[in-house]
Amino acid sequence: MNVDMFADFFPWLVLGYLMGSCPTGYVLVKLFKGEDIRKLGSGNIGATNVSRVLGKKWAVFTAVVDMIKGGAAVLITMSLGHDDPLLLSSVGVFGVIGHNYPIWIGFRGGKGVATTFGVFGCYNFWNPLPAIIGGIAWFLVREVSCMASLSSMTSLAVAVILMPIFAMPRPYYMCGIFLVALSVWRHRENIKRIASGAENKLQPFFLHRGGGSGKTS
Repeated sequence: MNVDMFADFFPWLVLGYLMGSCPTGYVLVKLFKGEDIRKLGSGNIGATNVSRVLGKKWAVFTAVVDMIKGGAAVLITMSLGHDDPLLLSSVGVFGVIGHNYPIWIGFRGGKGVATTFGVFGCYNFWNPLPAIIGGIAWFLVREVSCMASLSSMTSLAVAVILMPIFAMPRPYYMCGIFLVALSVWRHRENIKRIASGAENKLQPFFLHRGGGSGKTS
C-alpha cells in the first residue's frame, strides 16, 4: 500500500474502527447494573458474558448490535461508491480491531466473534453464504461441545475456508485469515483450558446434559 492509497483509505479505516469500538455489552451492563462488565464473569464485553450478567435476552441484543456495527461500516463505505475489495475488507478488519481494542474504555474490549461475522456477512452482501454456513457451524459445535470459545473459532475458520470456494475476492479471505488468527489470539487462554480439559461449559440449547459457564466472548 503506497502513501496515496493509505491517504484514500484512512478516513474509512477510522470509520470502521470508531463504529466497531462502540462497546455494546459494556454500555448495557453500566446502564442496568452500574458495574463494569470487565470485572464480572469472564471479564469480556461480548454476548456470552452479557448472558451471565444480564440474561439471554440482552445477550442476543448485544450479539446482534455487535454484528451490525461491523457490517454497517462496510456497507456505509460501499454505499458511498467504494467497491475496492481491499478497502472494504480493511474497513471490516478495523471494525473488529475497534471492538477488541475500543479507545473509549482503555482498549480492553471483547474477542470480536459477532463483529467478525457481521463483517463477513457484508463483504459480499448478496452472497452471505460463507457467513451463514459459518453461523450454522457455530451452532452445531456449541451444541455438541458446549464451549462457546471452540464454536467461535471453528465457525470463523469455516466461513473463511468457504470464501474462495464461493469466489469471493482474494482480499476478503486474506483479511478473513487475519481475523481468524486474531480470534485465536484473543481466545488463547480458552485454548489453554480446552487443551487441559479445564474449559468450563455452557448449557446446550437442546441437548440435556450437565454444564457450567464457559469463559469467552
